Amino acid sequence: MKTLMLSALAAWFCIGATTAQIDPNATRETAALYRNLKRLSEEHILFGHQHATEYGHGWTGDKERSDVKSVTGSHPAVVGVDFMGLSGRPAGEIAKTSEALRKNVVDTYNRGGITTVAWHFSNPASEGGFYWKDDVSKPAMALIKPGGSHHEQYKQILKTIADFALSAKGKDGTLAPMIFRPFHEFDGDWFWWGKGHTSREDFITVWRFTVTYLRDELGVHNFIYAFSPDNKFNAEPEFLERYPGNEWVDMVGMDNYGDFGRDGKYNLEAGLKKLKIVSDYAQKAGKLAAFTETGLETIPNPTWWTETLLKTLKAQKLQLAYVLVWRNDTKSPTHYYAPFPGQVSEADFVKFYHDPYTLFEKDLKEVYK
Repeated sequence: MKTLMLSALAAWFCIGATTAQIDPNATRETAALYRNLKRLSEEHILFGHQHATEYGHGWTGDKERSDVKSVTGSHPAVVGVDFMGLSGRPAGEIAKTSEALRKNVVDTYNRGGITTVAWHFSNPASEGGFYWKDDVSKPAMALIKPGGSHHEQYKQILKTIADFALSAKGKDGTLAPMIFRPFHEFDGDWFWWGKGHTSREDFITVWRFTVTYLRDELGVHNFIYAFSPDNKFNAEPEFLERYPGNEWVDMVGMDNYGDFGRDGKYNLEAGLKKLKIVSDYAQKAGKLAAFTETGLETIPNPTWWTETLLKTLKAQKLQLAYVLVWRNDTKSPTHYYAPFPGQVSEADFVKFYHDPYTLFEKDLKEVYK
């Protein structure tokens, strides 16, 4: 049934549309991706998996491998990577990380897949990494904003990111577009940029500076900028409490594990309500929307994919470009969010894969045209 729809999808990809993309100088491929994601979200959702092709359950670095592909025959449509290794380390280590990351992004682009980038950003003003650690971490958003003590250091970090973005070229010589999702889950307190450690004004100031500096000063025109709090909102004003404005955001999203089975607790009605807030705002503002992170660790529920996730996504007329589940750790026997051969939810995931509503990498046709 799914294959019958591909010719129609190919036709949709080629149709132009007015967009609210915030970079008027976006590369042709980035503008096409934005436009095609918007159109596809009207009838479908793309499936994504964090670190899908870098490593998986019990393996790392294998060529052309992902746990999703091992189960379905296709990589996920959206592959998540991270800019975590591009700061707070020795220069040689950053260069090595950049090289491996560039290969991953370019390989995905050459296959016709899509990259989304998280940023677990190590605190530039203190020890403690990206998590907030009492008596260790400093509230650095106030320090990296313009005029702050660590602002010049932050500019150098952004320069490293820009250099990476401008080096990620496919086999046709064009830059690989990326959905860049900085400062995610900012409504919680677990990261140093979280709500309890920075003011609304400083958060917005840093966000706007980040976009402006990358785009206007450093010439990065292959980013789509995504804004994604966690699930700590119940109405649109709460969702938008730290929103930097439509001029600085391309995509709105939400991370939500809590309503979808974490610790055995399900509240799908609440999860759907929040997704609808995200989707409705995007439609009103002319933005993309996405379910930027979710999942059920260890997937003990054998029908989670169709009876929990898919039913919720299809319950109302949501327009979400993609849904991404978190990573499969290479060593941990329990830290995984996508099935692998023999995992208890494997058969249900295959049903999820075959549903006409879901799209994987093999279903994508010319998203960059």
